[in-house]
Amino acid sequence: MRSITRLAALLLAATALPLVTAAPASAQAATPADAAAATKFVEDLSNRVFGLLKDKSVSQNALRGKFRGMMREAFALDEIGNKLIRRYRSQITPAQYGAYQTALPEFAINAYSDRLSDYGDADVQPVRTLPRGTKGDVDVYSRIVRPGSQPFDAVWTVRRVGGNFKIVNLTVAGINLSLTQEADFSAYIAKNGFDALVAFMKSANAKAAT
Repeated sequence: MRSITRLAALLLAATALPLVTAAPASAQAATPADAAAATKFVEDLSNRVFGLLKDKSVSQNALRGKFRGMMREAFALDEIGNKLIRRYRSQITPAQYGAYQTALPEFAINAYSDRLSDYGDADVQPVRTLPRGTKGDVDVYSRIVRPGSQPFDAVWTVRRVGGNFKIVNLTVAGINLSLTQEADFSAYIAKNGFDALVAFMKSANAKAAT
């Protein structure tokens, strides 16, 4: 379950507006205009996050609460959650799926929030933004530099969901975190069962609430 906590670092990846690189438009692929809008979405989100980090009057509890609201707004949590259990989706009951859907958002958001304060000293270097694939996705690239640490590259995959941009995946240092987390979930389910995964998530959520 450690890999999902690493996603918190990547929220701090886009404090500057990356360069927009034009790509041939098609009926389904994202257009250069979509790419520009996607970079603005990521930039605005980053500015809000760093505004909170720099506000010393905000308590840790208040910070986490506001951050959780941002995550619910910015991440396509339902879509991400479905991808993480796609190997088992046809094998579980509607009740099991409902329990998972209920537990996942808070589980993921708590993981992001727990690491937020560790990255207040990050310096971000914009790289580029590229439309990709045929689903209207846009990859936003940034390089993250922190004192005393090796720099790493982050790629945000952004897509319009319900008319608004949402983050649907993150790749850091060449590692696709969605695929990594999917492998972690699959291994846990294979060993313990799907109900055990949901129970683990609920337990983690309860501990975070205390």
